[in-house]
Amino acid sequence: MDTALIGLIVIVALALVFDFINGFHDTANAIATSVATKVLTPAQAIAMAAVLNVVGALTGTAVAKTISKDIVPQQYATLELVGATLISAIVWNLFTWWKGLPSSSSHALVFSLVGAGIAAGGVGIIIPKGVQKTLTGLVTSPALGFLVPILLMFLLSWLVLRWMKPRVVTRTFRTLQIFSAAFMAFSHGGNDAQKTMGIITFALAAYLNTEIEIVPLWVILSAATAMGAGTAVGGWRIIKTMGFKVVDLKPVDGFVAETSAALIIETASRLGIPVSTTHTISTSIMGVGTTKGFKKVKWQVAGRIVQAWIFTIPVCIVLGWVVHKLILATGV
Repeated sequence: MDTALIGLIVIVALALVFDFINGFHDTANAIATSVATKVLTPAQAIAMAAVLNVVGALTGTAVAKTISKDIVPQQYATLELVGATLISAIVWNLFTWWKGLPSSSSHALVFSLVGAGIAAGGVGIIIPKGVQKTLTGLVTSPALGFLVPILLMFLLSWLVLRWMKPRVVTRTFRTLQIFSAAFMAFSHGGNDAQKTMGIITFALAAYLNTEIEIVPLWVILSAATAMGAGTAVGGWRIIKTMGFKVVDLKPVDGFVAETSAALIIETASRLGIPVSTTHTISTSIMGVGTTKGFKKVKWQVAGRIVQAWIFTIPVCIVLGWVVHKLILATGV
């Protein structure tokens, strides 16, 4: 077995490890609200999220193509570059998981790729359009995540909730929230697993020394499976932060937050925009909270979440750059 093939196998394994970690790191995105409102038990929520993450991951490759072609051109792809990207993203994901912070696995991967790309060939090899697309998602998805649930909650209140007794509202939305949690899990798989598909395709382009237009089926299936397995493990530290420490949620709140976030994420996936599912559901929960009054949201916790978002970009660019230089220096 030649050295390059061994390197490719290691890279694919690393990518699937990242995908697995992404799954348990971001499990909270899909299930925190349904667990917090007691609509589903933790075991039920994790099982549902694991299955629907896999199903969602099989529904498209637009985001994968953005990662594999639109950040760093495939002609500059090397196994060292991909390895540095994955190690950097994994380190940041594990650190934020340990701290219980719902940071973005998506942006950790993208900006680790940017940092490793700069280390490999300078700023000039970075494709501005792809980075701009990611930054657009970085800004718009949390903004929409905050605004859409506010609008949806007011619309529901005007059309439905004011005519219903509180007991009926709770009973009705306990059922509806199961569907919204399922939709959230589906959309999460559809956007997040595609990043791993993209980075594996990028590694294949490096190994084969050719451009790859279509994501291979085995890459799609392996990324979907790794994401589902990671989701099944669960990320209880972040579930606790998302579901219990930001705002006190009721079933109608969870339904609105999950539905709003899932619609935004699913739209982004179809447009090939690698958004942060974490950012989107976090701000959706905050948006729902503000409809109860600003004092109902624990803004100190929300501030810690925002700090993690802000630090992800520069930290991962630097990490990607440093790891790439270390790989070249040590000849690993």
